[in-house]
Formats: sequence, structure tokens, C-alpha cells
Amino acid sequence: MELPEMAIPWKAEVVPDPRLLVLNEPLAAELGFDPEFLEGPEGLPLLIGNAVPDGATPVAQAYSGHQFGWFAPRLGDGRALLLGEILNADGRLCDVHLKGSGRTPFARGGDGFAVVGPMLREYVVSEAMHALGIPTTRSLAVVATERSVQRETALPGAVLTRVASSHLRVGSFQYARVAGDSGLLRRLADHAIARHYPAAAEADNPYLAMFEAVTAAQASLVAQWMLVGFIHGVMNTDNMAISGETIDYGPCAFMDEFDPATVYSSIDENGRYAYANQPVVAEWNLTRLAEALLPLFDDDEERAVALAQDALGAFRQQYSAAWLAGMKAKLGLDSSLANDVASPLIDELLALLQEGRVDYTSFFRRLGAAARGKDEPARNMFPEPDAFPAWAERWQALHPDADMMDRVNPAYVPRNHLVEEALDAATDGDLEPLRRLLEVVTDPYNERPGVERYAAAAPESFGPYRTFCGT
Repeated sequence: MELPEMAIPWKAEVVPDPRLLVLNEPLAAELGFDPEFLEGPEGLPLLIGNAVPDGATPVAQAYSGHQFGWFAPRLGDGRALLLGEILNADGRLCDVHLKGSGRTPFARGGDGFAVVGPMLREYVVSEAMHALGIPTTRSLAVVATERSVQRETALPGAVLTRVASSHLRVGSFQYARVAGDSGLLRRLADHAIARHYPAAAEADNPYLAMFEAVTAAQASLVAQWMLVGFIHGVMNTDNMAISGETIDYGPCAFMDEFDPATVYSSIDENGRYAYANQPVVAEWNLTRLAEALLPLFDDDEERAVALAQDALGAFRQQYSAAWLAGMKAKLGLDSSLANDVASPLIDELLALLQEGRVDYTSFFRRLGAAARGKDEPARNMFPEPDAFPAWAERWQALHPDADMMDRVNPAYVPRNHLVEEALDAATDGDLEPLRRLLEVVTDPYNERPGVERYAAAAPESFGPYRTFCGT
């Protein structure tokens, strides 16, 4: 085991009567598994850690984390296990990991279990994100445990099996730094470089190069979140992956009406992780990573701090460039269009969307029709339709590319009301709404007849929406 100081060998709780709820057959094939085998009596125990291949040692990983700004020096996998690593079809090493597999030494006061709804939420949203082309952990399966788990009420238990490039987090480096073991910190960084950023090993300062690569990856990732209206909901440092993948889908959601202050998470009472704050929080998290890595940047602390500040200074520029390029594409504008032309047009549009409380996903999809000369679908989304034409006239004068818009503006995202409908039904034993939802959101750009309700905004009766972590 590499880095034994950061993991504790552990076993998943035995599930006497596991029942498969959903299996990601394409992902299983990518990992070299026979889906029929995984669905059977020998494969199902592998998915939940009750059977372990020869030579594998499941572990609960240790990490620290700033949770809503407050530092916890010892968090770790309280209800999760890293089953092991596997080479996918491309020869890339992947982690296979469990959530909800029972208490570990890091569980603190938690019961270590998970329930059907939140595990299926992660499955749906992570696979939708993958289909949108956004870097993410993937979901391989959700297995019902037939265990009753107490939350506000008693709910049916489940285990999620997920796949990731790794589970190294900002909090992993914070843990190594707090341990006061410079050798451990260096070995962890070497491991991260070998796993994710091998080019950094050739740099004059490999650890600074790794940090710069992580910063660039996070700038790109969060820009992609913002462009599709995704709200992570709990951007603690233990939920930021070094790989640049979206990880730990808890109280996540896609924004309905455009409002930068949107918060869905029930535990984010002060809006720390609101939609508009996500780039700011990402930069804050990266600052914490830089603090943890300072001893590796330079032996002289002042020089190390200066190097870290220079590297962090690139984040805002990288994020802004990625977001602006993405917004140009969403509007069908040529990438070479001057920023001082594009930016005011974008800012004015977002102000109109916010003032009109316009549905974010539907508007950009309907804007593709406006690029083809059919303004009504987009114009009619505004309570005061006269607000749109003046903006649209200036935009259309730039000759937007409607086909490009359809390639980057999804017709379907996991709509909050449809996710809740599917999760409620699945909790009651009916998986059909979940299957239909997955079919639609894993093919998000292909608009097609018969699934119109999956593109529609939530009915007014859906009311204020709140999401929950599930712990």
C-alpha cells in the first residue's frame, strides 16, 4: 500500500440480501467487467465490497478539510471505502470506491450508511455531467441493502459504487501537512504527480508545476459548472479533487430560474456555496492547497509564499477566459470576437434573465431557434417580452451559429422536480421513472419528440427547492 499513513485497511458491512437497483453497463464494459456477471450472485458482492479480489485491500482514506470555512484536521472516509484500483480500456488507472458501506474509524458520530435517494441522485447527476462533457467521477452501480436507515424517518439503505481518476483531495494534502511529516507530504505530492500530472515531474519545480496544473484544471471545471447552471452545494476542501473531476455529489442541483444567489443546499444557511460564489470558493480552496504545499515549493518560506501567490494569480484569468469562451459558444458567437464586444452583450443578457426570472437551461436552448430567425420561443420566456428584442437585434447582427449553439446548450439536464420524482418513486420500489430520466439526461443535446416534459421547467406547485446531503 502506498502512503499507509493516510489509509486504514477496513471492510464493508456485510449485506445479507443485496439487490441491484441500477448498473452502468457501458461503464462496466469500459472497466473490463461483464455486466451480466456483475448482476449475478458472484458479481453483486464485488460491487458492495462483500467479496474482494485476491490481493486487494480495501481502505478508508484519511483527509482533513475546511467545511463551510471551518477546519477539521481529521475527517476521512466515515462511510466510504476505496476498494482498489483498476485499469480501464484506455489503460488509465481508476479508483473503485464505495459510499454507504458502513462505519469506519473516521465515522465520528455517523452511522456509516447511505439511503436510496441520495445514492441515486449521485448516480443520475454524475452520469448527466459525464454526458455533458464535464469532468466527473462516474457511477457504476447502486445496490439496495434492504437495511432500514434512520434519517428524519426510516429509509431504505443503499450503497453507491463509483469510479474516479483518484480520490486525492485538497484535504488529503491538508492532512499530510497537519501531520507535520514533510516526507509524507512529499511522497503524497509525488504520487499525485505520477497519477495525474506526469509532465510536472520534468519541471524545474515539480511541486509548483503540479499546483499550477491543479489550478488550471479547477478553473476550467468550475467554468463548465457555471455554464450549465450546476451548483455543487458543498464545496468544502475535502470535496475538491486534485484530478479536476467533480466529486462528492451531495446537495447538488441544476439552477432553474437564473439567479446568481441561488442556493439549494439545506445546510448552506449563509449562501457560502451559492451559484455565483463557486469561482470564489474554488480560488479559496486552492489557496488552502497552496498553504499545504508551501514546504515543497521552496525551503525559504518567503520565496515559497511568493511562488504560491504568483501561481494563484493565474486562477482568475484562467477561469474568466474559460467562462467567456464558453459563453461565446452558448451564444453562437465566433471565438475570435473581441471580448470588449462580447462581454457587455453577455452581461446585459444575464441581467435580463435575472430580472425576468427566466429558466436558464430552456432559454439558451430556445435561443438556438432565435438564431434561425424564430424569436418567439425565447422572447415569450420573459414576463415583459419587449425587453428581449433590443438585445436580440444586436446579438443577431453578429451572425450567431445556431448549430454550434445546439452542440453546447443542452436540451435536457436533471431537472430538480424530475429528479425528486424519480428518487421518491425509487425509494418506494418503482424504478421506471429513474430509468426514463437516465435515458434522457445521458443524451442531453439530442432534442427529440416524446420527452418534452424533461425539457420543461418545474411547475409552480413544486415550490422552493431544498436538497440534503443524506448523512
